[in-house]
Amino acid sequence: MLTILGFAMIATFLVLIMMKKMSPIAALVLIPALFCVIVGKGAHLGDYVIDGVSSLAPTAAMLMFAIVYFGVMIDVGLFDPIVRGILRFCKADPMRIVVGTALLAATVSLDGDGSTTFMITVSAMYPLYKRLKMSLVVMTGVAAMANGVMNTLPWGGPTARAATALELDAGDIFVPMIPALLVGLLGVVVLAYVLGLRERRRLGVLTLDEALVKEEAEETETVLVGSGSAGGSGKGARPAGGSGAGPDAGAEDDGAKAGAEDDDDFQGLDPNRPTLRPGLYWFNALLTVVLLTAMIMELLPIPVLFLLGAALALSVNFPHIPDQKARIAAHADNVLNVSGMVFAAAVFTGVLQGTGMVDSMATWLVDVVPDGMGPHMALVTGVLSLPLTYFMSNDGFYFGVLPVLAEAGAAHGVSPLEMARASLVGQPLHMSSPLVPAVYVLVGMARVEFGDHTRFVVKWAALICLLILAAGFLFGIV
Repeated sequence: MLTILGFAMIATFLVLIMMKKMSPIAALVLIPALFCVIVGKGAHLGDYVIDGVSSLAPTAAMLMFAIVYFGVMIDVGLFDPIVRGILRFCKADPMRIVVGTALLAATVSLDGDGSTTFMITVSAMYPLYKRLKMSLVVMTGVAAMANGVMNTLPWGGPTARAATALELDAGDIFVPMIPALLVGLLGVVVLAYVLGLRERRRLGVLTLDEALVKEEAEETETVLVGSGSAGGSGKGARPAGGSGAGPDAGAEDDGAKAGAEDDDDFQGLDPNRPTLRPGLYWFNALLTVVLLTAMIMELLPIPVLFLLGAALALSVNFPHIPDQKARIAAHADNVLNVSGMVFAAAVFTGVLQGTGMVDSMATWLVDVVPDGMGPHMALVTGVLSLPLTYFMSNDGFYFGVLPVLAEAGAAHGVSPLEMARASLVGQPLHMSSPLVPAVYVLVGMARVEFGDHTRFVVKWAALICLLILAAGFLFGIV
């Protein structure tokens, strides 16, 4: 019964947010609360929620201060050279922009932190996507998949968890997987190329200046049409798109408003914005390098590092208290949205684990594997890693499910190393799981509905996962 209710709870959550019947925060809180009552453990809901919040509180703190830190770094111009480099490569060509998104996300992912990757990638690419009217779900999908492949780095989390759960060396797991992971990363770049070609066919190729001129011309013509109508002489006038007045007029007004919003969004590249601190560029660069190095070396817990980094960045770049308050206020929306989502997700994970639904689902999945598949348990594990790491946390999968699968594999002569490597295959899909806090940073900063992102990315991410699994099998890694 717990197994059925567990899958029903997850399915209900996904359906409601994908159909946009509930917001993710509301669904993450209300759906598990309802199912906790249905399971008959409503009296323990408070304990489950507190346990979930306690386990995710450090993550929420890290995200809060990381958003402030990188927000300040963006404000002061630390990443402007990266943006300019991408612009030179992309040349306002949609295909190059999508490929550049994949390359940038993969490069920044070397620090092992998904939230950092998404903040930098979206901050750099968002203005281009908005200005050229490209699909934002393409940006979020490509960034999530590139980060998912790179998330298998030993300091990224999953590899360390697999090594700990099976008492193996992380290097022994990761190093042989490198060829298969490179194939997966190449698959993301090729997919980005294909998606970029699709965007190019839809939009054409413009220089950035041409895009600006085109949009200004459209806005001017729309204003002229509106003025003519107001004066009584614009009855026969036609808007920029060539369509007559009537129902389309409202669409033109919406387009003009969207263009105005784009102008605001595009100010992130404004070389004259008042928050720039060119005299402190090398200080900020050194501070960021030191912060990321300390994170990789685990000198201090990540929340503490970002707390210290945010405080230092604010104090040095904006020594006056009103300026510091203004910078914090400027990023308050992102902080509230992301931290709120994390604490809401804590309710979901707390109920899943506290009621025993996760354990029941894992046991059922292991039991349904046919005995004849025993010698191929590594491949089975690789395939199961797609849905399991999507529907549950990495901790739940690697510490709860993987040891059971490894035990079943050992009975058929499959080594724990093969099982551990196969378990990493699902990470490109895992990074878009509703239980991953970083994905809310991605969709929140990109202003994309989580349901839209999910509908777009799941099929492509699953394809990349299977590509990695196939490469691992062909190379004799799994």
